[in-house]
Amino acid sequence: MENSFNNWQAFKAVLTAHPQHTLQFQYAQDRYVDASYHITEIKQAPIISVDCGGKLNSWTEIIVQLWEPKISENRQAMKVSKALSIVSLVEKSLPLNPLGIVKIEFGNSSFDTRQMYPGAFNVEGENLVVNLMPDVTQCKAIGRGQSCGTDDNGAECCDLADSKEKPEKTLKNLVATATCCTPESGCC
Repeated sequence: MENSFNNWQAFKAVLTAHPQHTLQFQYAQDRYVDASYHITEIKQAPIISVDCGGKLNSWTEIIVQLWEPKISENRQAMKVSKALSIVSLVEKSLPLNPLGIVKIEFGNSSFDTRQMYPGAFNVEGENLVVNLMPDVTQCKAIGRGQSCGTDDNGAECCDLADSKEKPEKTLKNLVATATCCTPESGCC
């Protein structure tokens, strides 16, 4: 079932199609949220922004927050049907935008808390595994084929400066050689 499930309607439809499966979240290569996880809250966040090109943007995000207790309580993660009962409880109080962008918020002692996209759902035996993909930054203006705004002199902030205006800098890879942080290496 490789695909992108970027809106709430599509995300929920996949869950609804697999109520008997166990719901697992893979947040990194061979790393899964502990089976004791809880869905602690589902947030709906309306976002209104102005990008660097001066365009007003708005969208809604649906953020499913997972919490991993310090002490593992369960050997098996929750069933999809239990997750859907939590969704139903939330939707009684907060109607969720079906076109809202879905993000899963998770972190633990070895993985900084972040919001990730559900990149794919995979049925693996009795499990429905949600593979989480990292969020990335982007320049919306450049994505539209426009500039990224201008300064008082009319220069665009994302233009590359003429190489004659700035001195060339050489970067040194400090981890490439074993002699790097020795007194004779020149890095200190």
